[in-house]
Amino acid sequence: MQLGVCYYPEHWPRERWAQDALEMVEAGIRIVRIGEFAWSRLEPTSGDLHFEWLDEAVDVLAKAGLKIVMGTPTATPPKWLVDAHPEILAVDAQGDVRGYGSRRHYCFSSPVYRTLSERIVRLMAERYAHHPAIMAWQTDNEYGCHDTILSYSAAARARFPEWLEARYGTVQALNDAWGTVFWSMEVTRFDQVEAPVGTVTEPHPAIVLDYRRFCSDMVVEYNRLQVATLRTAGISVDIVHNFMGLFTEFDHFDVAQDLDIASWDSYPLGFLERGAHDEATKGFYRQQGHPDFAGFHHDLYRAMCKGRWWVMEQQPGPVNWALSNAAPLPGMVRLWSHEAFAHGAEVVSYFRWRQAPFAQEQMHAGLLRCDGTPASAWTELLQVRDELAAMASHDDAADQHSTPVTERASVALMFDYASIWACQIQPHAENFDALELHLSWYSALRRLGLDVDIVSPRDEVMDYPLIVLPCQVIADETLATRLNAARDRGSRIVIGARSGSRTQDLQIPEQLAPGALATLTGVTVDRVDGLRPATHPTITLANGHRGHALRWRDLLDRQRTTASVVMRFDDGEPAITHQQGISYLTAWLDEDSLLALLEAECRAANIATFALPQGVRFRRRGALCFAFNYAPEARWLPDELVADASYVTGGQQLPAAGVSIWRAS
Repeated sequence: MQLGVCYYPEHWPRERWAQDALEMVEAGIRIVRIGEFAWSRLEPTSGDLHFEWLDEAVDVLAKAGLKIVMGTPTATPPKWLVDAHPEILAVDAQGDVRGYGSRRHYCFSSPVYRTLSERIVRLMAERYAHHPAIMAWQTDNEYGCHDTILSYSAAARARFPEWLEARYGTVQALNDAWGTVFWSMEVTRFDQVEAPVGTVTEPHPAIVLDYRRFCSDMVVEYNRLQVATLRTAGISVDIVHNFMGLFTEFDHFDVAQDLDIASWDSYPLGFLERGAHDEATKGFYRQQGHPDFAGFHHDLYRAMCKGRWWVMEQQPGPVNWALSNAAPLPGMVRLWSHEAFAHGAEVVSYFRWRQAPFAQEQMHAGLLRCDGTPASAWTELLQVRDELAAMASHDDAADQHSTPVTERASVALMFDYASIWACQIQPHAENFDALELHLSWYSALRRLGLDVDIVSPRDEVMDYPLIVLPCQVIADETLATRLNAARDRGSRIVIGARSGSRTQDLQIPEQLAPGALATLTGVTVDRVDGLRPATHPTITLANGHRGHALRWRDLLDRQRTTASVVMRFDDGEPAITHQQGISYLTAWLDEDSLLALLEAECRAANIATFALPQGVRFRRRGALCFAFNYAPEARWLPDELVADASYVTGGQQLPAAGVSIWRAS
């Protein structure tokens, strides 16, 4: 496991670089990311290239013994480029140009910007392709940040009909798939299709879904162009991109197919403010972040490149972009770092080395303050450095701590970007947020002390003892066949409401919801009930727990439902059905009810669970076990969890922000 940092030599005097590099090495940092926002320094005017300063920076860092991740600078096209080619700019849903003055001011569909991007990436790659200190390249930076995926520029509007023709082949096939006979929306040529924006009322949902797919594919194409350019120029080391948290605007699985490593930028406090948690939860975890936010994203990105993933940017202090920007509770930077390693991270890289005294991010903390003195996270960084070294001194621990997590978890949770989009397009109930729903299922599983593998609908799920599909809205026969085979091999499967309720073309299935999953589940949905925020149908679970539904219920056709109803709401409507190892939840259940249900499913699947204290999370990595306390006060680990534990660090009592690591007996 390696520690890294994001560094911007162009922000600091050259005489400072060598001192920075020396201090990085002394602090245990081995990897430095540079270059991703440097285009204006590399090319101040068109064709006027200035690589000498970057050459020097690379050499200074390399001389100190540091390895380098070189970022391509395409997230910030310089002013001269925008002035010469304003057509590269994205256009928002209101028809306003997303202008110059910050970052990410380009449209992924722009052929002009693709050509210009290929050029600067090629020039950089040719110059540094064989430098021994450069161990990886990062494409661009945070694709889609600041709502920049959906663009309605002239380039995007021109490309969309071409994309549709490639997808459907004939106009008739498109009309049939979309149901354009509705409201007289039939077209006779692909170029008659308009982007779904600026309409008098709600645009056609199938067109919106395909436009989402189209914009996602533009990101895939743009990233693939950069990867191909790097490889053609002689780059043979790993290529990585840094994705984001709580972001579903494009299909990350598709982009990751062209990468060697998936990484993401972890800001637990900033995203707590942006999450859907209630005020009490946000208050309790104000300085720690929600205990399942980072873990969910660790497991999501671990799923994308055969288990190879990093944290490219780890929050080391207050950020500058949330609604309110809390200082982390002392110990949390250390906790976040070890938690990433517990989930299999190869690198945890902090953003940033030194706080900038200028521009948009001057309120964003670094490992150093802007005067170069250590910030509050510095002592935690040194503690992580020393703890990693101590673990590396034990061969068995080092072996477990330095290899990718390849063993399967007991539970697979299915996550599908297109299904998320379908719910965003037609939520049908106030605050129905499918991403939040997935996070609540993940959180319930983690509260039971379980490791979780996140899978896409395209992944093989055979031999998982438990498979859960929180909201697989779009389901086809291929997925149904795969799930049926898993069930036949002994897997238990839990399927949530709305699953299978739409086809790939966003139509209601001919056999009604859950569509392709109907035979598997033995249920047929008669109608749906979008619940008002104050409407909570109540339920009594088998263990006596009183719970409720919120936001959504599927109301079943009792004549066509063959599965056994194992639990009903107090008003008599089915809540949970079961058929041959398949459970179907008809509603979005409150988290405690979901916890009780999943605990029962685990017992049926012979999966051991643990009752973890509030705020505590547990993770296995080979023979190593990790526990993390997100609560603002001390917690004790259950006796059965730590029986015969041989502690590497910590103990049974976890202080606030505490970490315990031990070897399993």
